[in-house]
Amino acid sequence: MLNSLWLETAYPRETYLPPSSDTTCDVCIIGGGLCGLTAAYLLAKSGKKVLLLEKDRILEGASGNTTGKLTTQHDLVYADILKTFGAESAKVYYKTNDQAIRFAQSIAEGDELRPSNSVLFARTAIGVDALRKEADAYETLGIPFDRRLNCELPITVKETLTLSDQAQLHPVRFGQHIAKLAVSEGAQLCEKSDVRSMNLKNKSLQLASGIVITFDELLLCTHYPIEALRGMNIMKLEVKRSYLLSAPADMPLQSQYLSVDEPKRSIRTVFIDGRPHFLLGGEDHKAGVTGDTDLNYNRLAEELQSVYHLGEPIHSWSAQDPSTPDLIPYAGPISAAMPYVHICTGFRKWGMTNSLAAAQIVTDQITGQPNPAIALYSPDRTGFGTLLLQALKTTGFVLKEFTGGHLTRTDAPICTHMGCRTRWNKGDETWDCPCHGSRFRKDGSVLEGPATRPLDLKE
Repeated sequence: MLNSLWLETAYPRETYLPPSSDTTCDVCIIGGGLCGLTAAYLLAKSGKKVLLLEKDRILEGASGNTTGKLTTQHDLVYADILKTFGAESAKVYYKTNDQAIRFAQSIAEGDELRPSNSVLFARTAIGVDALRKEADAYETLGIPFDRRLNCELPITVKETLTLSDQAQLHPVRFGQHIAKLAVSEGAQLCEKSDVRSMNLKNKSLQLASGIVITFDELLLCTHYPIEALRGMNIMKLEVKRSYLLSAPADMPLQSQYLSVDEPKRSIRTVFIDGRPHFLLGGEDHKAGVTGDTDLNYNRLAEELQSVYHLGEPIHSWSAQDPSTPDLIPYAGPISAAMPYVHICTGFRKWGMTNSLAAAQIVTDQITGQPNPAIALYSPDRTGFGTLLLQALKTTGFVLKEFTGGHLTRTDAPICTHMGCRTRWNKGDETWDCPCHGSRFRKDGSVLEGPATRPLDLKE
């Protein structure tokens, strides 16, 4: 039953062959998700010779396991951004993500994209207070919104905050479409192309096959940067996991919903080939900290039946995403010492708009085009105080998991990234590392990084 609705209903899959010989390119992109594919399209369109490497198959990672919401309403975020960065930066964040929606609308075909409103809703007095503070931030920033109670759900809601003219994606079909656009512009997309080593000083990398790729610019769109130690990004990113279910339902919701109270719930209707599917998501937790993830799926399934009066879910899937300390993703050079190595990460579960935005930001930086979001999304923007607090928090957690894992999970395989003991994820049947979010399939092969080498299941 653990299968993504998006991956099961994708277009017929194209096959993108790995490189057959040593190759030189202007820009090498590692990661075949929505961000990497969009960057490949935009950079190739600008005239760059682009090579994209995906270790498995494109769109089968985070992009194929998302909620598919394409919106500027990223939970309760604008009040915090306004307080931390000021009004001008908060406006840049909103406009950058709004432009990502308009970009997607301009190229999507068929039912890859559907218009929708986005609604934050509160069920408690605490939630209402938080929602009103967010509405005040919208007003300060000039973001058009509607405070009238708007809820189609069969639950009691005290207050809502609505943004109109948002959208929903079928992320895999949309990503497949962008992949074709990238190829039409001359980009070379390569699947089954596992990067095993890098020599960033010499601007080269080697694949598991032995093929050597030489580049002028390198773009890491690997969700969690595999070169995370450089620039201390390993100390800045916190990885969380969440779960989703879908079931056929005659419930054509006109809006997509997110609760501001705990437990968090994401709710929307998905239309695929004219058929509606109800999608329910939530049950967030730090990646790798729990093994019995069946409990997370079961809680959602029980709610699906008791609250929404639907049957057993047909599809169940999960995904994880890193967050930066200050809510804004990273898109740009990984460090001042290596301005030709770029990262796109930290989308905080809002990767549909932010992945498109990050791809545009990095493209503009590489091609020398002005973009007001370059400074805001810069990976080196994080101040020392914020970095130190996050480093202490993350390092403390990592040390606890590293030590505790080796004492209590002595039979669990050791993560090949930094040596932490993994934990068996019963629901997804994967080995998950609680230290930095690496995940491995049942056979030990890498599902997602920062690890790049498979587990040794014989040790």
